[in-house]
Amino acid sequence: MSTSALPDRCDVLVIGAGIVGNALVHHLARLGWQDIVQIDKGPLPNPGGSTGHASNFIFPVDHSREITDLTLDSVRQYREMGVFIESGGIEVARTQERMEELRRRMSSARAWGIESRLVTPEEIVELVPFVDPSVLVGGFYTPSVGVVDSLRAGTIMREQAQESGALTTVPNVEVTGISVTEGRVRAVQTDRGTIEAPVVVIACGVWSPQLARMAGAHIPLTPAVHQMISVGPCAPLASTDGEISFPIVRDMDTFCYERQHGSDMEVGSYAHRPILHEPEEIPSITQAKLSPTEMPFTEDDFDPQLEQALELMPELLGDERAEIRYAINGLLSLTPDGAPVLGETPEVGGLWSCAAVWIKEGPGVGRAVAEWMTHGRPEIDLGASDIARFYPHQRTRAHVRARTSEAFNKTYGIVHPGEQWQSSRRVRLSPMHTAQRELGAVFHEAVGWERPQWYECNAGLLEEFGEAVMPRENEWDARWWSPIINAEHLAMRARGGIVDLTAFAIFDVVGPQALAAIQRIVVAQADVRVGRVIYTPVLDEAGGFRSDLTVMRLGHDHFRVVTGGAHGMVDQKWFADHLPEGAELVDLTSAISTIGLWGPRAADVLGALTDDDISPEHFAFGTWKLIEVGELSVLASRISYVGEFGWELYVPMETGAALWDRLIEVGREHGVGPVGIGVYTTTGRIEKGYRAYGAELDAERSLSETGMSRPKIKDADFIGKQAVLEQEGVDPKAVLCALTVDDHTSADGSRRYMLGGEPILTREGQPLTDGHGHHPYVTSAASAPSLGKHVLMAFLPPAQAVPGTELAVSYMEQLFPVTVARADATPLLDPDNLRVKGRYAELGAGVGGA
Repeated sequence: MSTSALPDRCDVLVIGAGIVGNALVHHLARLGWQDIVQIDKGPLPNPGGSTGHASNFIFPVDHSREITDLTLDSVRQYREMGVFIESGGIEVARTQERMEELRRRMSSARAWGIESRLVTPEEIVELVPFVDPSVLVGGFYTPSVGVVDSLRAGTIMREQAQESGALTTVPNVEVTGISVTEGRVRAVQTDRGTIEAPVVVIACGVWSPQLARMAGAHIPLTPAVHQMISVGPCAPLASTDGEISFPIVRDMDTFCYERQHGSDMEVGSYAHRPILHEPEEIPSITQAKLSPTEMPFTEDDFDPQLEQALELMPELLGDERAEIRYAINGLLSLTPDGAPVLGETPEVGGLWSCAAVWIKEGPGVGRAVAEWMTHGRPEIDLGASDIARFYPHQRTRAHVRARTSEAFNKTYGIVHPGEQWQSSRRVRLSPMHTAQRELGAVFHEAVGWERPQWYECNAGLLEEFGEAVMPRENEWDARWWSPIINAEHLAMRARGGIVDLTAFAIFDVVGPQALAAIQRIVVAQADVRVGRVIYTPVLDEAGGFRSDLTVMRLGHDHFRVVTGGAHGMVDQKWFADHLPEGAELVDLTSAISTIGLWGPRAADVLGALTDDDISPEHFAFGTWKLIEVGELSVLASRISYVGEFGWELYVPMETGAALWDRLIEVGREHGVGPVGIGVYTTTGRIEKGYRAYGAELDAERSLSETGMSRPKIKDADFIGKQAVLEQEGVDPKAVLCALTVDDHTSADGSRRYMLGGEPILTREGQPLTDGHGHHPYVTSAASAPSLGKHVLMAFLPPAQAVPGTELAVSYMEQLFPVTVARADATPLLDPDNLRVKGRYAELGAGVGGA
């Protein structure tokens, strides 16, 4: 029910009554939560947030599967509520470069199963007769685009929760403080009293960071201006029925959109300068002329975009009888990486974020977060939106402002899959950064770390390996890439390579219950002797992947977890959340530098620096030892993500530069040099078929589907064990396969190289569907220089998951023939793993190749 009295306690308090807060309370009630309280600082049904002024149209196709899934779920819910009008939508191109991007959008549409098609200027005019086709070269049409009444939708969801007796909604309540004790949220103070709640959800959009700070937490987003005007009455629209009769137009090259609203045409812009605000600067409801999130319009920022809109729709927008009837600088939420901020905050237990969500994702996010809060996992994997992903520097205002300022004008931009940020760089530097710059390192950034992607000092390797470096002639395929990566790969396979892995996230689990903790969290048997290293998946209760990582047993009650930097903070929170009393987590990420040394001559290099016995006979794979490299104490781990003999070498951060210098110096004598992370994360792993979390591994995939089923399931209980047992003997609904591209020749005669995300089809171009109802798409794509092939990984329906099956990949709206090479985890290169074992002599003369 709705009431004017604020209860003194509840089971869960949701702060916010926009589309997200309303969707959340609806789904919490549906999942059985009983004592829910919802508050908002504004009146209902429109409390003054972004929901009330957003243009409210939905384009379903996104290059992100996660965002697309949330959008499609939201549209389904909007349709069920009867608040969705399907109008169709066209993204138009004024340039050939944009047209190429629209071909890439077609790949995503096919991969996610969304009906779309490319259209000519003439076809665009048939759909939207008041567009001038002379300024266009084509477009991308999606019939299922539509508009939604988000205020009505929110009201329906809120009222359904109230009618169930589970929800009390109190508008016009200002939050003044949030109480936290012993690391958990306890109560919320307001101008109308205090309410105790063990669970609090911040779902108030642009105000979310301000409220999080009250609890000592961070929600990294910033309010940003999006300009919009409404022009009318427009004569060609005057005779139409209803709110919208024509497809919405996104004029992508001008970063604008045009959307009919009755007899008016709304024009919105993402082309103006980034205009950011702090939550504290947003006016109160009494101070705001319209609403707190509708700021005064700044004409100078919009004038250039209005001129471009007139070019596209001269008759409509140039009508002298039409005038600007409404113009705002509307506030919306931007995050440093463009993704929503969802989940329990890492700083405060019980305090959840449900922020930076747009209208098109609102109900889907509400359902997913409600499931997460109820069951511990959502049906849709929210890995890219998890609030725990942010490192401390990424939570700062300076970082948020820098990245969002750069990102704003990329809202409709052409963003490459390998796109690098220019702002907020040189934040986290490895000890050997200066030495790497001298070697010509080309740095790519990952969670603040500057990592050498390749080294220009290795340009001479291009001549050594010739066409085996698989050069890419198309600029898009070669953007943020270099053939030096493939040359470094071949040099590593032939002789060896040295890789900076300092970006690893590293934490120890210690204490009398350390073994019990690790056994409970990981799939692999962790009760191993001191000195062992295990690779293991980490699952959720339903058997989906939470991570994959390595664990070293350093002592009876001492384990070291090593995981990828990009996912490190999420992994750390998962482990911390599941530690029993008697086990403690110690973050060592900033204390340890890691260097990888692999290849046929790796033992020669390390052997020249240490007197310890490092031979394969005395230093087995999957073990670690403390060795001495001169004055340096080094923890050496016989593990490999590139499929070569060698080590990960761990040293204190202050001695990382010294170890690097010594390896580089001795490496020169053996033809072993620096190798960039491009080899480590792409070419090296794909030749070995190694899976990557966030690509092949996510919460929607099982051990059996990924080919990672264990030969023996340990007796000890672990999270997800019951699900794994239930999967045994059951045929998977999809199978992870490795495919090779048979012919790269495109229609213009150039060779094209897929980058990932493309749909896998029949040779005739017909769609495939797996047992989940999903269409196969490329999860990873990379050159395999040792094989002379470009390799794709994809989940295929079992019927097609057979080596030798001939299929096709659609890339930029062209079909390229591919063949299934592997339907299990057997590597394409060195299937017997002789290299990892150091048995190079058995490979014969072709050590550098297959």
